[in-house]
Amino acid sequence: MLSLGLLLVLLAAGGGWVYLHLDGNVRHSPLYLGSGSPGTETKNGAGQSPLNILVIGSDTRATAADCAIGGDCGPGANADVEMLVHLSAGRTSATVMSIPRDTVVDIPQCTDPKTGHVYPAVSRALITSSLQNGGPGCTVAAVHALTGIPVDHFALVDFSGVVSMSDTIGGVSVCVDNNIYDPYSQLKLAKGTHSLKGLAALEFLRTRHGFGDGGDLGREAAQHVFLSSLVQKLKSANTLTNPIDLYDLADAATKALTVDDGLGGITNLVALASQLNDVLTAGITFTTMPTLVDPGNADWLVPTPAAQAVFRAIAADQALPDDTASATPQAAAMSPTADAGGAPPSGAQLLMRLMAPAAPAAPMALAAQTPPARTLNAAAAPGCVAVGTQDTTPFGSPIAAYALNPQIPDSAP
Repeated sequence: MLSLGLLLVLLAAGGGWVYLHLDGNVRHSPLYLGSGSPGTETKNGAGQSPLNILVIGSDTRATAADCAIGGDCGPGANADVEMLVHLSAGRTSATVMSIPRDTVVDIPQCTDPKTGHVYPAVSRALITSSLQNGGPGCTVAAVHALTGIPVDHFALVDFSGVVSMSDTIGGVSVCVDNNIYDPYSQLKLAKGTHSLKGLAALEFLRTRHGFGDGGDLGREAAQHVFLSSLVQKLKSANTLTNPIDLYDLADAATKALTVDDGLGGITNLVALASQLNDVLTAGITFTTMPTLVDPGNADWLVPTPAAQAVFRAIAADQALPDDTASATPQAAAMSPTADAGGAPPSGAQLLMRLMAPAAPAAPMALAAQTPPARTLNAAAAPGCVAVGTQDTTPFGSPIAAYALNPQIPDSAP
């Protein structure tokens, strides 16, 4: 949604036949399936409203293409990825906050708009399962219940959509700091930099046993690196000059997306695109919701009090670490270069600053108890993703698995 906006604008202006074709590709469904509403934005002094878009990655195997890619064919789908894209009221910055799929939440009651079936509220369920309760509108309801942040739109993409879009752009450059083989996602890469497209791109985005400690947090860090590289490529002049490539990418994107009714049709997507394209690459920041291991289940995560501070900041359209477009004292205090000596502050320090106005004494103790939110600016060199060293595969660590399986070809050269 951040990167394809300009393509839609250019192509929609290129001719009525292009417009009609792309318009026919777009699928849509209701925004919110819970009771009440998904929240209301508060305008700033200039009368401008922020915008929040929930981007959902689905693991559905409902089509032959998705089934062939993902295996385990059958009905149902999970929300493999939940990223809340916050566009500031002044359209000068965007923050992309990942919510781990293993986060424990209370899923509200949702009603399937097609069948009228009512899915009862569920206490202590993984947020990934919310997609099964009537569709993306229930995931929107779960995210709003968790964060309190208004959700204005959603965009859902499935396996085959990721493959087709990465194929069309000719690959996305990523780096891994060691050899890696994850037999679950089938990702196999040698140490170094690779251009990932097609199935290799999907394997990289899906891998959770290969990075970090083998959990969802390591996977989200890798996803942020991939998306940062994608944004840089799509924002480059060379990528946006070929009309055929532009058409192919917009065609693949609109076929891959299911959006809410408010974005249904090219006219609405172009209106959103014109706002997204005002954001420079340097104004885009990726971050992950701060979490701790759930005391009741070591495989689950719960948001920390620091996460609540981040939710409040996003809901209030306050500046986050890399958003220095506003000249307010608070924004300057949260600038990455505001520390003495010019050293960027840590994620914990940034969260402490977010919380300081409301609770001056609490952040010191809180920062010592909770892991900081990790951030990545889309304009910066993303660096190499850290391959996990723990025994998360049947062959031991992902590094050992690579060495023990020379007969399996690498996912990318």
